Amino acid sequence: MPLLPAALLVSTLLAPAPVRFAWPLPPPHSVVRAFEAPASPFGPGHRGVDLSAPAGTAVLAAGDATVVFAGAVAARTLVSLEHRNGLRTTYEPVAPTVSAGRPVRRGEVIGHLEAGHCPSPCLHWGARRGHAYLDPLRLVSLGRVRLLPLTTPSRGG
Repeated sequence: MPLLPAALLVSTLLAPAPVRFAWPLPPPHSVVRAFEAPASPFGPGHRGVDLSAPAGTAVLAAGDATVVFAGAVAARTLVSLEHRNGLRTTYEPVAPTVSAGRPVRRGEVIGHLEAGHCPSPCLHWGARRGHAYLDPLRLVSLGRVRLLPLTTPSRGG
């Protein structure tokens, strides 16, 4: 096994860990509708994911943030959080337990799920940076999964 140069080893150990996000609901994490990016800014799509959970379930901040909105928009209540680097996450329909301007930590309760978004209660969780909508599941996954064969093909012969 090759040895790493001391400077590389020290910089690797001292490098800040990447910012990780957490699921906005306790397990199990049942996705009932996936993210569908719109083809144009005002085109059809599903600008978030729907996660199944019973009404009254605690909704959690996916990451450290500041509450930028907590209240009613049209007929639904929601919470919107501003994270570092301009990332904003939204959670609806939620009865907020936080108010605008308040800092929150990853995993902190920001409200409780209300019925009304799906046929059975579900949380609509959205993410965007600027005007670009993002798949919020990318915040909690490690990226693409690639399956490899169990055995390698033999060479020659």
